[in-house]
Parts: sequence; structure tokens; C-alpha cells
Amino acid sequence: MIQQNRIFSIDVFRAITMLLMIFVNDLWSLTGVPLWLEHARADQDFLGFSDIVFPCFLFIVGMSIPYAMRNRISKGESHFQILQHILLRSLALLVMGFFTVNISDLNVAASGLSRGGFQIIMVAGFFLIWNVYPKAEDWKKFLFAGLQLVGVILLILLVYLFKGGRDGAGQMTPQWWGILGLIGWTYLISAPIYLFARKSPAMLLFFWFLFTILNIADHAQWFHTPIPGGGAFQGFAFAGIAASLLIDRATSLERRQKLPLVFIGSAVLLVIAGFILRYFFIISKIQATPTWVFLCNGIAFGFFALIYFVVDLKGKANWFGLIKPAGTSTLTCYLIPYVYYSLAIYAFTLPLFLKTGVVGLLKSFIYAMIIIGITAILGKIKIKLKI
Repeated sequence: MIQQNRIFSIDVFRAITMLLMIFVNDLWSLTGVPLWLEHARADQDFLGFSDIVFPCFLFIVGMSIPYAMRNRISKGESHFQILQHILLRSLALLVMGFFTVNISDLNVAASGLSRGGFQIIMVAGFFLIWNVYPKAEDWKKFLFAGLQLVGVILLILLVYLFKGGRDGAGQMTPQWWGILGLIGWTYLISAPIYLFARKSPAMLLFFWFLFTILNIADHAQWFHTPIPGGGAFQGFAFAGIAASLLIDRATSLERRQKLPLVFIGSAVLLVIAGFILRYFFIISKIQATPTWVFLCNGIAFGFFALIYFVVDLKGKANWFGLIKPAGTSTLTCYLIPYVYYSLAIYAFTLPLFLKTGVVGLLKSFIYAMIIIGITAILGKIKIKLKI
């Protein structure tokens, strides 16, 4: 079990990753975007900058698991209570992923509902159900429960109204579960394993190795791995858990000062392994190839080395104060763009020069900062998702 106090670099890494996720998710609105910034095609042997962001987020999910578990155990929660929390949290992410992944398949004419309208109702439902309501008694307690019930009704209504496909005959299906759904599956599998194997670092490393082998076996067609991503996403999570184990072993100041070098060494080994695997598998995020997994894990270790050095060793966490809400209200931050795009399409249209080349990239970065600012404002008025 992790014994150190809060590692601020984890929050900063999460905030930077969310900032970049919002940024790259806005690149669709631009023209003249450099190829290296975009997602690679499914059959393309290429690693775009956008292909790195999601793995870094799963890496942080893995790093956060030990600290979250320690916090719950310190409060006296039993294994059953923790497993119940894991199940409910995973279910919430799967539900959100289920709805978000179906947006692009909505047949507007057949359903009588615009994509913008669908997204606004969807996000309203999410916030009503999973908002952090203040502790209350008497009538307020029933009020908050009523708001959650309204949220459930809104989501059921969307399922009823949804008509998908070109002919409008399709219904909502899980498809590939969406980003939030994939995070849910990753957490549902990784967190219970950590809970029961947390006292054995060797066992945790074995599971990292196991998911890596499963991913390789899946792509080598030795056998099909039934879990989404073929073990790739759990591979990112357990790489993050391994990073937390390294922090746990750094019990003295001298060891903590050497941690960035340890992380960089791990990064180099993973990248080398990734390039070796390239002789057998292409680099592909969409296919979740082992090459992509190793290279992105290497990048995550290297990036975290830099952040740990700046934030925890040099004490510069305040440098990232402006984007802090992206690291502490991450789910809220991720969902706001669905409403933003839905409203902006009716409110204004930017001139072409603001959506082209370098100027367009600056626009997308400013947009990402605006989303984080909105997240901060919502937090101040007690609107924040937590699952």
C-alpha cells in the first residue's frame, strides 16, 4: 500500500492530460492542421500526438488507484464496500460511454431530435444523477433524490427517442463504448485486482505482464482476448500502478531525487521495446496494438518524470494553478464541450482564418482554457460531477 502523502504531480499530470484531450478533440474544427498532431488512421503505421493523450489518461487512472484505495481503507471501508464503489463508478462510466458513443449515429430526421439537443439533454441527465450534492436532511434530501430521478428519466427518454442509422431504424448500442466507457472497463478490471494484490508488488507486476501478453497474443492471433482493447487499456493502467510502486519505494529524500532518472530509464526501455515490436505490429491506436501500448507507456513515464521533477521536487505546483480544475474536476471538464459545441453552433460561426493553421491551433488552445475556466466557475457554485 502506498505510504507517502499526496503526490501533487499526479493531479498536475491529470490536468495537463485533460487540457490536451480537450485541445485535440477540437482539431476537427480546423483546417491545415499538421499531420503529426492528428489521430492516425486505423491501418496507418503512425503515432500522432492525438494518439498519445488517451493512453496518458489511462496511465494516470492506474497511478491514482493505489491512493484512492489507501484513502478508503484508512476510513475503515471493507473490501465489500470498496468493491461496491468500484462497481458503481464503473457502471456510471459505462452508461456515459454508452450515450456518448451513439451521438454520431443519431438520425436527426427520424428521431426528431438534433444532435445538439441530444447532447444537452444527455449532459443534463449526467449532472442531475452524478452531481456532488451537499449533505442534507429532511426535505433537501428528498429534493436531491428527486433531481437524480429526473436525470434518470431524461436518459430513459433519450433511449426511447433515439433512432439511428441512415434508415432511422437503428437503436442505441454499446459499439466500442466510447472513451468514458473504455475508462470504465479499465477501472472495473484493474481496481479489484489492485485491491486484492496490493500487498504484493511482484503480483501487481505480474498482472502488468499478463495484460501485455494478452494484448500481444490477441494481435498475433494466438487467441482472442474478450476484454475491450485486448488487454491494452489495462496495460496502461498497470503501468501507472507500477509508477506508483516506484514512488512508494522512494522513502528517503535521496531516493525521491533519483526518481525522475528511474522514470526516464523505464521510459527508454519501454520505447526500445516498442520499436522492436514494430517489426511485428504496426503502431495503431484504433487497433490498440502492442507497439502503440509500449511506445505510449514509455512517453507517459518520460512525461511524468518531468512533471514529478518540476512539481514535487522543485515545488512548482503553483505554475499549473490555472488548469487545476481540469485535474480535480476531470469528468466535469470532459463533458462541458458537449454542451459548448451544441450551443456555439447556434450562437456564432468563427471566420475561416481563426480556424486555419497556427491561428486555428491557438484558437483550439484558448477554447480548451475556456472549458477549464467554465469548470472552475461551475465548481464554485457547487456543480461538479463525482462518481
